[in-house]
Amino acid sequence: MQRPMIIATSLLAALLSGTALQAKAQSQANAPVISNQKETMPKSDPASEPKSQSANILPPVAEKRAHSFTHHGVTIEDPYHWMKDASYPTIDDADILAHLKSENAYYDAKMAAQKPLIGKLFAEMKARIKEDDSSVPQKDGDWIYWSKFDEGSQYRKYYRKPAADALNGDNDQLMLDENKLAEGKDYFRLGELTVSPDGRLMAYAYDNNGSERFELHIRDLTTGEELPDIIPGTLSSIVWTSDSKGLVYGLANENWRTDNARYHRLGTDPKSDAEIYKEADDGFAVGVGLSAQEDWIIIATGNNVTSEVRIVPADNPLAAPIVIKPRKEGVEYAADIRDGEVWVHTNDTHVNFRIAKADLKNPGDWQTVLSGDDRNYVTGLSLFKDFFVAETRVDGLDQIDIHDYQAGKARERIAFPEASYDAGLGNNPEYDAKKLRIGYESMVTPDTVFDYHLAEKRLETLKVQEIPSGYDPAQYETERVMITARDGTQVPVSILSKKGFKKDGSQPLHLYAYGAYGYAVPPGFSTTRFSLVDRGFAYAIAHIRGGDDLGYGWYLDGKLKKRTNTFNDFVDVGKGLIERGYTSAGKLTASGGSAGGELMGAVANQAPEIFGAIVAHVPFVDVLNTMLDETLPLTPGEWPEWGNPVTSKEDFDYIRSYSPYDQVSAKAYPPMLYTGGLNDPRVTYWEPAKMVAKLREFKTDDNLLLMKINMGAGHGGKSGRWNALEETAEEFAFILWQLGMGE
Repeated sequence: MQRPMIIATSLLAALLSGTALQAKAQSQANAPVISNQKETMPKSDPASEPKSQSANILPPVAEKRAHSFTHHGVTIEDPYHWMKDASYPTIDDADILAHLKSENAYYDAKMAAQKPLIGKLFAEMKARIKEDDSSVPQKDGDWIYWSKFDEGSQYRKYYRKPAADALNGDNDQLMLDENKLAEGKDYFRLGELTVSPDGRLMAYAYDNNGSERFELHIRDLTTGEELPDIIPGTLSSIVWTSDSKGLVYGLANENWRTDNARYHRLGTDPKSDAEIYKEADDGFAVGVGLSAQEDWIIIATGNNVTSEVRIVPADNPLAAPIVIKPRKEGVEYAADIRDGEVWVHTNDTHVNFRIAKADLKNPGDWQTVLSGDDRNYVTGLSLFKDFFVAETRVDGLDQIDIHDYQAGKARERIAFPEASYDAGLGNNPEYDAKKLRIGYESMVTPDTVFDYHLAEKRLETLKVQEIPSGYDPAQYETERVMITARDGTQVPVSILSKKGFKKDGSQPLHLYAYGAYGYAVPPGFSTTRFSLVDRGFAYAIAHIRGGDDLGYGWYLDGKLKKRTNTFNDFVDVGKGLIERGYTSAGKLTASGGSAGGELMGAVANQAPEIFGAIVAHVPFVDVLNTMLDETLPLTPGEWPEWGNPVTSKEDFDYIRSYSPYDQVSAKAYPPMLYTGGLNDPRVTYWEPAKMVAKLREFKTDDNLLLMKINMGAGHGGKSGRWNALEETAEEFAFILWQLGMGE
């Protein structure tokens, strides 16, 4: 599973926007890149062939312990159930830890011969990254903010200077250095950073073990001193009150769910913080934000299909909350406030959403401002003083439309230079905006930051991602093809390759997808992919159902009772690409993470014969058991996505019919690599561990099966840009090795 935490898009987003650094590389770690080399496949090195693995190194054999349960009259045998620590989230069972360590030792032993290749791949990837890169500075009130990496550093530094000194480099103020906070820690992740309205204080929260429980701190930026106000266990964004003397935030409960919004007054004991809102539904998560004019604190709660929004004054967070509109199952909406009007982005009247508004005195009486339709998918709304921006997707292509506030008067659509790309608003913190910060990229165009000057209707290029080792886009090409799935649906596929790529089945192709929660995988840029493409691969993104690539209906067609469409689409895309000569069976590789890891498990069960290697990161593969376990952090909130097998026999049977762990059988599987994180609260470590144990028991081949569990990390793998990059290098080395392309 992968439901993202509700983390603020405040200053942290501003400081990260416009960089093509390894925050992005981390998020795209499963997405190989394409680069220049001879079009022919490299000759295989017999010493690197899978068959040459040391015969005396045997894979761990997990103990089988009798365990069964009966639900809806069906008895399930699960001899690897013991791998779930009974004291979870504490993981201290000696047998479990010993087994995971034995799997890691086996991984290390098998991958030892690939160390030179891993090192070479890592060096290539690192050489494409500007080590001392920085974000594009952005003005917010009296200050200009930015972040940067020092050469060689793993983590960022965050800076600001007075806007009045924009041209003076002597007044740079270092607000926070992640490297210092990460010293001595195996894992570090900054979850939130936001400055008080008066500019004096900075609230920030970090996680130091991957468990996604963040500790909130407050620093006085005028003195550099840390305030005694420390709040452990947060799992939300952080919003300052308008007087800069208090914060609104959310705590994770015992099940790792944020079901509350709380108010902390500086200088008081956090244990006495007032609870502004408490959510009663276990499946709903709570998040907080700030309105465009920064006069209202927005408290949103919802699950994957239903939402409800409350607001409280930013100068009086303890006031009685105003409910914008009571929740209605299946209706999603987000809300903002401007000059006494409520503006909403909602799917209440059309599956592709609309934008509507209402008088704050009657906030639930929504009047349409911009309709969605079958072709025009309204994906976002941003309010500014003199205009609003609607982000849309038309025929699967991102659009940014600027509108006057008078209904029906669209001012303009920003034009972009390529036929296929990924574009969206960057961080635009000022309400009275005269220009818009925009991010843009394509599979061949590096991450680009624009300012769009509204008066002149002009795009100004502020920054193009620099690739120090060199990059010539003229050597590459992209295309978008449509593959017919087994039910007749046309599935789009974005493909990156080097010019001269032969479509005679002789070259390898790596296929990536996610396919869940309505998250589209855009045809964006990633430097890591070139380490595959330059070795003769094509790199393809399958825009399968389950994402919202072609509209919200595309997402609905890949969830609940239609979940198997996602897996079928991926297999059919792979077979279709083989039929068209992009690759051939055994030269097709695939990877995915989280729900995309579930995808990998499902397609390996369905069509193992077409794949030459599969990598499944933090894979959600034990779907039935997880959806039956109401004590796990995400389960109740996931039922609208997957179904509720606890109460529904129909859901139970359907999930069981595709759950990768439940569908492992005696057959030949391709070479596979599974990864996980011991502290992962989203996809628990025992899911890949159980899957690998069962595969070792049933598979009839002698292909390599490896598992690597990060013992000090969570859902995102190792922290730090170089550590994350090394894991990508390991993934690619495994793929190349199994295809006989190790170097």
